[in-house]
Amino acid sequence: MKEAHGIVHKYGDNVDTDVIIPARYLNSSDPKELAAHCMEDIDKEFVNNVNEGDLIVATKNFGCGSSREHAPIAIKASGVSCVIAETFARIFYRNAINIGLPIIECKEASEKISDKDEISVDFDTGIIKNLTTGESYQGQAFPAFMQKIIDSEGLVNYINSQSE
Repeated sequence: MKEAHGIVHKYGDNVDTDVIIPARYLNSSDPKELAAHCMEDIDKEFVNNVNEGDLIVATKNFGCGSSREHAPIAIKASGVSCVIAETFARIFYRNAINIGLPIIECKEASEKISDKDEISVDFDTGIIKNLTTGESYQGQAFPAFMQKIIDSEGLVNYINSQSE
């Protein structure tokens, strides 16, 4: 996957892992089950409104809180192709890359993109285009090794492909 394209679901600062996937659902490791409850405590309609390829845009400190990898799994399994934020909690950043969920830091995009905007992201260049407004923003492009992990759908698959 070299590009993401879809409609934005916009959130603010400090979206923590407890609202991304509430603790009451952590007894499941099934991605589809987790996706059915993704963002439930912050946006009850998210699961009804998200479509394959859509993106989440948030402001500061996305994914803070518990270090559960269930959070990026729930987001990815819900069909989200990329998360853009000004900043990410470091453990969420790591977990997202480890499971193959593209995430990009870009302050300008996180501030200027609105809910329901249509955007595209080029992972090679880091360019985020707001197709609704015509604006473009320069996000942090993925280094080649991280792109390979994401293209492999996560770190485990990447490592397994290297030993073949």
